[in-house]
Amino acid sequence: MKLYLLSFFALASFVPITVLKAQEPKTDTLYQLSPADVQAYLGTQPYLSLPSSVGLLDQNSLTLQQGNTLLPSLNTIPGVRMEERSPGSYRLSIRGSLLRSPFGVRNVKIYIDDIPLTDAAGNTYLNSIDPLAFEQITILKGPDGSLFGANSGGVVLMSPKGIRDQKTPGLALDLSAGSYGLFNQHVSGNFQPSDTYRFSLDYAHQQSDGYRENTASHRHYIQTVQRYNYSAHNEIRLVGFYSTMGYQTPGGLTESQYAENPKQARPAAGPNPGAVEQKAAIYNNTLWGGLVHEAKIGSHVKHVVSVFGTYTDFTNPFLTNYEKRYEHNLGFRSYLTYTQNNHENFKWNINAGIEWQNSKADILNFDNNQGNKGGEQTGDRLKNQQHFYFLRFSGKLEDRLMLETALSLNYYHYAYQNLFPNASDHFERIAPAPTWMPRAALSYLITPNFSWRISTGKGFSPPTSEEVRPSDQMINTNLHAETGWNHETGFRWQNANNRFQADASIFSYRMQDAIVRRIAEDGAESFTNAGGVKQRGLEAALGAWIIQPNEPLFIKGLRLSTNITWSHFRFDDYTDAESNYSGNKLTGVPGEVVVSALHVLFPKKLSVYLQHNYTSSIPLNDANTTFARSYHLFQGKVMWEKNISHTTVRLSGGIDNILNKKYSLGNDINAFGGRFFNAAMPRNYYLGLNVLI
Repeated sequence: MKLYLLSFFALASFVPITVLKAQEPKTDTLYQLSPADVQAYLGTQPYLSLPSSVGLLDQNSLTLQQGNTLLPSLNTIPGVRMEERSPGSYRLSIRGSLLRSPFGVRNVKIYIDDIPLTDAAGNTYLNSIDPLAFEQITILKGPDGSLFGANSGGVVLMSPKGIRDQKTPGLALDLSAGSYGLFNQHVSGNFQPSDTYRFSLDYAHQQSDGYRENTASHRHYIQTVQRYNYSAHNEIRLVGFYSTMGYQTPGGLTESQYAENPKQARPAAGPNPGAVEQKAAIYNNTLWGGLVHEAKIGSHVKHVVSVFGTYTDFTNPFLTNYEKRYEHNLGFRSYLTYTQNNHENFKWNINAGIEWQNSKADILNFDNNQGNKGGEQTGDRLKNQQHFYFLRFSGKLEDRLMLETALSLNYYHYAYQNLFPNASDHFERIAPAPTWMPRAALSYLITPNFSWRISTGKGFSPPTSEEVRPSDQMINTNLHAETGWNHETGFRWQNANNRFQADASIFSYRMQDAIVRRIAEDGAESFTNAGGVKQRGLEAALGAWIIQPNEPLFIKGLRLSTNITWSHFRFDDYTDAESNYSGNKLTGVPGEVVVSALHVLFPKKLSVYLQHNYTSSIPLNDANTTFARSYHLFQGKVMWEKNISHTTVRLSGGIDNILNKKYSLGNDINAFGGRFFNAAMPRNYYLGLNVLI
């Protein structure tokens, strides 16, 4: 660990810098209320009047969780579900898109600053990033392709440290350690060499032995944000990271294996060896980044353009093969914003732009000789291109009525070429017709503290490269993009001092050509379109400071919150060669999730945070013959903070799965032979140290 710290500060010492000193330490670092504004739709907007269903994680809410993973934080947002099959192996869904997640992220578009993390092939390596390198996450729920292109679940906007205008403490150190060999360190610095140039650096290392057999993981992560204001109204930003990670994959267990010994990795079965014997694992080295230029032209016009690229070296020793992937992605995004605020009663703005991405991937499969690359099996080269044009108008009348309309035209195509064993000298090209994605939304302030909203929009999500060319090594040219219309309405309420908050929405989304996952006996995946899905749901978030912070009492603050997700998702017109699944529950989606939290503030900056997560039973196959049991998950964290001159020291300790429940946090849906279950950790502990200078 000392070597990591010394190397970080040695790097910083070569630059003539002035460290941004911390302001006087705040007395309420952990206790601030949620901000009134959120970063969404190419700018900052008032949360109360925003005509969309939004989830927000700021620095305070992230601090309340363990810190080495985004999972518990994201799962506090209604309609959002993150799963972990093993340490480092995550799945993220918004409103049920886990239906088509082999691993990673599907139907969701993710951006870091003005640069997409999701590439042209639809892949998003969310597990490559370090959670502590980000200070705010905004989630736009429901299909929102009007500004962000192909998605049918929603959009995630992530703000890295150093990207926002407020000055943060100069240096920060986070250390934590916990059960099953968990160790995490994060070092960050914010520097300002001149009045026009400032930058941030983050370095993180995380490792874990894991609870199950074959679940060890590690990750090194370096991130930087460079900002140069070369004139009063113009800025160039460099945003980038390099991540190298590896995690072992234990594989799913049958119900009897799960009951007998949930710690075991998938054993050998018939002709197929087990996960330990084959040293099943994933290794991912990703370099991601880009330049963003932001210019204000006069008092009404702003232009933003970004150019970006990604390179990924991906290795996956699997039960039946050894896969290598080399992926390249290039793109740009540009838009103009015209704002007119001169009229007292009517203010409006227009956004118009384009985003283009192009990717190339060599996907090569070999024999897996107990973790070593063997003879050739199949090799293919895939090219993906996605681009879209977008136009958006929003206006506010009398500071009460907000209207938004938007439209995008989306193009995508892919081409494939076999490299071996039957090499082809040309690409086969698949180019579906372009798709229009409209959206309209309205919100109205009925009172200064209560707003009502309504919206409708179309979702569009083409198959990813991992679905067109999945692990069964067959090119599937018959997959169609998922499409559908989403209609929803909701309200927000908060009292004058933001002490009480409520946000609720109901929606109905009719998806067509839903893509579902199939797993063969040897674990190989394939995908098919499964007719339609009717998704109806309710999401609600309630929060209240029963005792406001800094009251002159022994309990100096008490906050209660409850987030509710109700999902009535059903297959519609879904048949295969043997069965009719119409009317069945959507695979992999719990019907109800309730997350409740209690945050208590004591004197001397001591606080306790308790959280309860109830998740109902989850159908594990399309036939609805097997379900994962419902579970109650309790976790708690104790924090103590001390200001010493210009330094803030925070100690913390926590327990996850306090009741020591046996549950599966990431199930393999539609698994052959009933190998659905991946046991989560039993009761586990952690300690943390945070120093701000």
